[in-house]
This record gives sequence, C-alpha cells and structure tokens, in this order.
Amino acid sequence: MTSDAYLADCRARLAFDLLSNTWNAVVIWSLRRGPSRHGELRELIGGISSKVLTETLRRLEFNGLVERRVEDGAPARISYELTALGRTLLGPIDAFGAWAFEHGDEVMAAQERHGG
Repeated sequence: MTSDAYLADCRARLAFDLLSNTWNAVVIWSLRRGPSRHGELRELIGGISSKVLTETLRRLEFNGLVERRVEDGAPARISYELTALGRTLLGPIDAFGAWAFEHGDEVMAAQERHGG
C-alpha cells in the first residue's frame, strides 16, 4: 500500500476511524484477557459511563470486533468477548500505547507551548 492509499482507501480510513475513538481501543484492550461482563468492564476501565460503554460495545459488535454472549438464567448473564478479528487489533493498539508511553511527555510539552 502506498502512502497515497491512506487518502483514498476506504478500508484504511475505516481502520483509522476505529482506533481514533478513544473508548474503542480502551474496551478492546480491556477484553484482551477474555470475556467480561458490563459491570466488570466499567470497573476495570474506570471513568466511562454505563451509557458510553454500552454504545462502544454495540459499535464494536457492529464492526465484528466484539461478540455479545447471553447465558441462560434468571437474570440472564451477558458477557462480551473479542472476536478473532478484534484480537487482530491488539498488536496495533499495543504499539500505539508504547508510542504514547515513549513520546507522551513530548506531546504534552508541545501542547503547553501552544497554549493547550
């Protein structure tokens, strides 16, 4: 893929859109160890409302990255798990996180220099 393909290729833009939403990457990373229930995810992530978590899980499910599982019982137990496709994003998310860890101070310093 040439660098110009990022401008025109809908698939490349789709991938950037998926990772540009803060909560998408956070939820995917939070599910890396296996299935979790909604409340467990909220507690693990912290700082995310129930509504935003539900919207994020639905968006990830719509894109084939997360599977919602309903276990019979009263009440029904609902859990969320990464699909095989969702697991393919763990490497890029990890690499992006490593970049942020290494260069985050530089970015914040630049923001401060520009009044941000």
